[in-house]
Amino acid sequence: MTDHTVLSVVVGSRAYGLSTAASDTDRRGVFVAPTPLFWRLDKPPTHIEGPLPEQFSWEVERFCELALAANPTVLECLWSPLVERATPVGEELRALRRGFLSRRALGTFERYAARQYRRLDPAAPRWKMAMHLIRLLLSARHLALHGEPLLDVSPHRDRLLALRRGELSWAEVDRWRAQLADGLGADGGPLPEAPDHAAVEAFLTGVRRAHL
Repeated sequence: MTDHTVLSVVVGSRAYGLSTAASDTDRRGVFVAPTPLFWRLDKPPTHIEGPLPEQFSWEVERFCELALAANPTVLECLWSPLVERATPVGEELRALRRGFLSRRALGTFERYAARQYRRLDPAAPRWKMAMHLIRLLLSARHLALHGEPLLDVSPHRDRLLALRRGELSWAEVDRWRAQLADGLGADGGPLPEAPDHAAVEAFLTGVRRAHL
């Protein structure tokens, strides 16, 4: 399926502006399975891993479903500044990225952050997880204010890496978290009420026709 990749990007610490000498290179992508494969009883895979380490790709339909649900991990692929491959279909998908967003995305980001927060133990904090919780809330806050998620958090790099090293107190981290989460998405900001489902469906229909 990797021959059918239409979009491949680097995500993770390198896209966030948080990489160090020990950082892996995390890749995510989108591939398009040939349309006739869907006529079989055995359908093509919805995702694949590899072939490179830390590489994961979704079939375009599954990717669109997750993006419409505002999955933060999937949305990162559409906003990553580190694009390694983008065919015309991949470029079209990136151009459509705002069509996947809506006010419900703020709720999704909030739920992801709340789930991570519940997994943290103040008595023995997992500082890396705490750092990514704050990074996710920084992205959500930017989404609420500007209508798109934030990937590059390099302006906060020093403080975030200090958090990861355990150099911030738990009280300080929790105050930071509360400040970012306070009133998040109260009025929806510039985001539309619902994603542009029709535009996404038209894109996907065109991809299926083109890959007959």
